Amino acid sequence: MNGISNFFTPQSVAIVGASKTPGKIGNAIVKNMIQSNFPGKIYPINPKENEIEGLECYPSISDVDGSLDMVAVAIPAAHTVPLAEECGQKGVKHLVVISAGFKEIGHEGMELEKQLVSTCQNYGMRLLGPNCIGVMDTHSGLNASFSGVYPTKGDIAFISQSGAMLVAILDWSKAIGLGFSKVISLGNKADLTETHSIDIAADDPNTKVILCYIEDVADGEHFLDVVSKASKKKPIIILKSGTSQAGAQAASSHTGALAGSDIAYETAFRQCGVIRAHTMPALFDLGIAFSRQPVPQGKRVAVITNAGGPGIVSTDTIENTGLAMARFNKETISKLRDSLPSEANIYNPVDVLGDAKADRYGFSLEKALGDKGVDSALVLVCPTAVTDPVNTAREVTRVHRLYPEKPVFAAYMGGETLKDGSKLLEREGVPSFIFPEPAIHALAGMSRYAELQQRFEEEKDEDKQETGTKEVKQIFNSVKNDGRLVLLGNETAQVATAFGIPAAPVELAESPDEAAKLADEMGYPVVLKVASPKILHKTDVGGVKINLNGPNEVRKGFVEINENIQRYLPDVVIHGIEVQRMMPKGVELIVGMSRDVQFGPLIAFGLGGIYVNLLKDVSFRLARNLTRKEIESMIHETKAYTLLRGYRGDKPADIKSITNLIDRVGRLTIEFPEITEMDINPVFAYPDGASALDIKITIS
Repeated sequence: MNGISNFFTPQSVAIVGASKTPGKIGNAIVKNMIQSNFPGKIYPINPKENEIEGLECYPSISDVDGSLDMVAVAIPAAHTVPLAEECGQKGVKHLVVISAGFKEIGHEGMELEKQLVSTCQNYGMRLLGPNCIGVMDTHSGLNASFSGVYPTKGDIAFISQSGAMLVAILDWSKAIGLGFSKVISLGNKADLTETHSIDIAADDPNTKVILCYIEDVADGEHFLDVVSKASKKKPIIILKSGTSQAGAQAASSHTGALAGSDIAYETAFRQCGVIRAHTMPALFDLGIAFSRQPVPQGKRVAVITNAGGPGIVSTDTIENTGLAMARFNKETISKLRDSLPSEANIYNPVDVLGDAKADRYGFSLEKALGDKGVDSALVLVCPTAVTDPVNTAREVTRVHRLYPEKPVFAAYMGGETLKDGSKLLEREGVPSFIFPEPAIHALAGMSRYAELQQRFEEEKDEDKQETGTKEVKQIFNSVKNDGRLVLLGNETAQVATAFGIPAAPVELAESPDEAAKLADEMGYPVVLKVASPKILHKTDVGGVKINLNGPNEVRKGFVEINENIQRYLPDVVIHGIEVQRMMPKGVELIVGMSRDVQFGPLIAFGLGGIYVNLLKDVSFRLARNLTRKEIESMIHETKAYTLLRGYRGDKPADIKSITNLIDRVGRLTIEFPEITEMDINPVFAYPDGASALDIKITIS
């Protein structure tokens, strides 16, 4: 992992900027390293002191005998580059720069940060930060940070781009007894990023689940490659802020983040197997759920309640989050009927009634979890006069131990009278909430992860057809040499043909006779279109003639198009008139590509023609690592799929051809990064095959 696998297990740590003065960051780091019981050597560095917090103090890094694995830096930003040079010469492996004053303050800070990174790279040192809180590992005793709270030992790795968010969460975690394995403050991410941190945590035996708060992704391609593999090992839950326009602007000014397209982030997370949280409570609800409960094997939930209203609310939420209310088998229903009061509801949700004591809860939960049609359970407890919250909690944990492979959640719907029972559940590893909705949303997130884990791993090279890379290069070079960035219709048709994208033939004519000759060769009827990258809406200026059925009609159409352009756009230079074979009507689709700044080509699919802007029926996937299974899911997500399957007696369309076409577009845009935009609208889908009619390609 490029020298970062041992980042959290240094044998020696130096603190540059160490201080005797309480309240200073340099003093806090030294104290934190001592109080976390770090087993290695700690070296305070300050030329004005001989001893700090009972440790011998050294004038400089060079004065330390022996090797140094990590150096934590808390000195003014202006002095960090010479220090990095000294650390490099000393052979330091890892630099944690807590100091602020870099790219987050503007151009001058940006230049300083570049120098710091360059110095670290010259010596092969890895840099965390700058402008960060630091780093902690509760299992190795590392606390190279100035956080006021050292977390309880646990199995959740927390990675945060915001230092304030990180210290607030650590303080809150103490109140609820939440434990962490690793805590990483990313700061400006000048070198080590969220991706490196996820990579380390995924291979950490002490980490069970990975939580991230991020404002941007530093390197989209690296993220896609690493996180796709990491998510197969452990759940990764990410809260990405800056989704609104105002939020994106705020992110850009905070730690110099570069805001990207939220659609691209949503798509990237889905393709990588990441579970996305949209709020801080949801992020940690999911973290607690994955930390304490097994991943469910399916979506079927059983609900045990002592009140009807909460049961109905839970049922609605379960259905609305993509989960399913479990259906009990006959044996389970019979046992519930024989043992519960006649007024109880024995179907799901199981209403054990307001007078239920712990034994009735335990019996009902045991029968539900023992049913093969149940994947998980939610226990709802409302505080009636006879409710026994503590013993009910004991029964819930007892039954859960009988079925440890099935997750169990609880909602103790009250306050003071239920708190002891809720605390008991938490101690025993059963997540307990005040209301059922957060529990169900956490369970839904776990279910999504289970689906992702079951997703079939398929190879990208199923289609062995070769691509005409050389021909496309020649076309692009010709366009650039002509001083253009937008391809003409005949050029896009050639690109499509070279890459195996089925397209209606297009040729360029410079005279009426040439147009008629080309039409004769390709067959009638044909369409004529003016060829000019300056004219975006050809129909509006009379630049299109359709359904021409003979050479005379073609000649006449050629002349009329030229006359229309001269009348409406006399100053626009045209390259000729395109002659295109007119294809039979099919289901109109769109396949497009826009290049996202972080993640590269973003492929769109949906209903085409006039429906694009009207219905906005579009799904997205990133071209990188795009599999056929993902393309099929992409198609299924749209309303277009209803038409493609055959609607009201129409024959089903050739979905395999559409899948191949999208795959080809993805490969083309990956192979040629100079393609900034690509739009095929419409694509006609037929019962046998497909054809791209109007292709637009813009290059950089």
